[in-house]
Amino acid sequence: MRSLENERELGIGNPENINPIKMEKAKEFLKLSSKELESVSRLTIHPHRVGQESSFYEDFAVRGIRVDRVEPGFVSCTFRVPPRLTDRTGKLASGAIANIVDIAGGCIVHVEGLPMNVSVDISISFLSTARPDDELEITSRALGQRGGYFGTVVVIRNKTTGEIIAEGRHSLFGKHYSKL
Repeated sequence: MRSLENERELGIGNPENINPIKMEKAKEFLKLSSKELESVSRLTIHPHRVGQESSFYEDFAVRGIRVDRVEPGFVSCTFRVPPRLTDRTGKLASGAIANIVDIAGGCIVHVEGLPMNVSVDISISFLSTARPDDELEITSRALGQRGGYFGTVVVIRNKTTGEIIAEGRHSLFGKHYSKL
C-alpha cells in the first residue's frame, strides 16, 4: 500500500513535487537516437481523406493481416511480423500486440451496417516474443453477449513453433437499436 510519504516523493497529486532527477531520467529514456530521428524525419504523413484512401493507422499498423477463415463467432488470420512494428530490442512491440488484440476482438463482434463497438476492457497476457518475419496465427473467438456487452478472446501464436505469444480478453460495448 502506498503511503502519503511515498506519494509526496513521487510527486503524485502535485506537479510541483515531481522529482527533477526522475524527470531527467524519463526524458533521457524517451530520447530518440540520431538514427531514430533520421527515420522519423523521413516520414511523410499526408492528410487522410476519409472513404477515399486508407489512413496512416491502416497502412502502418493493420497492413499485412490476412484473413484465412471466418465462421460465426470465429476468425482466423495470419500475420508476418514487419520490422516497423518492433521495439528497440527487435521484438514485436507490446503496443502492436495490444493493437492486434483490439482489432481481432473487435472484428469478431462487428455487424455490418451498425456502428463499431467500443472497447471497454482489454487484458493481455504476454507469454513469449516474436521477431521480424515470424509468421503468426491470430484466432479470435466470441465468448458471449449480454445486451450490448460482448466478450472475446484472442490468441496470437507463432505459426511455425506453435508457441503462444499472447492471449487477450477483450470486452466491447455496442449500442443496439430498438426494434420498436
